[in-house]
Amino acid sequence: MHLTTNLAPLLLALTLVWPVGPPPPDVLRGWDPPAGPYAPGHRGVDLAAAPGTTVHATASGVVTFAGPVGGRGVLTITLPGTGTPPLRTTYEPVTPLVAVGDHVTRGRPVATLAAPAGANPHCPESCLHWGLLRGDTYLNPLRLLRPAPSRLLPVTGVP
Repeated sequence: MHLTTNLAPLLLALTLVWPVGPPPPDVLRGWDPPAGPYAPGHRGVDLAAAPGTTVHATASGVVTFAGPVGGRGVLTITLPGTGTPPLRTTYEPVTPLVAVGDHVTRGRPVATLAAPAGANPHCPESCLHWGLLRGDTYLNPLRLLRPAPSRLLPVTGVP
């Protein structure tokens, strides 16, 4: 699913920040939407970060889940005022620094990145898996970030 006009006003209202960094992290694996609810795909993006890295709330919201899922720590923050149902951001594998019901502000430390666990970790190297959902529909979280500002380079050798 692609972001459509129903999210256009939110793009202006939300100013998300990267969950790790600065500087912006390398994207190790991008969003690859599944063809159907149970089809293969990548339902988020993987951002390069070392275990112990502080994870920040990408937007202000309310913590609606903080605990283990499938042996990995997961954190979910619901973003009020983003439509019905509201958007939710997810972060894994993490050790939460917040609890369900906590109100968090954009940029606040909410977790630390946990070390990859198990014989088959999600990433071949340490990473944060960052997701975005509306209801049961996964969206590309990178689409909600502001692009980097344009920079003009000096022109050399021009009279």
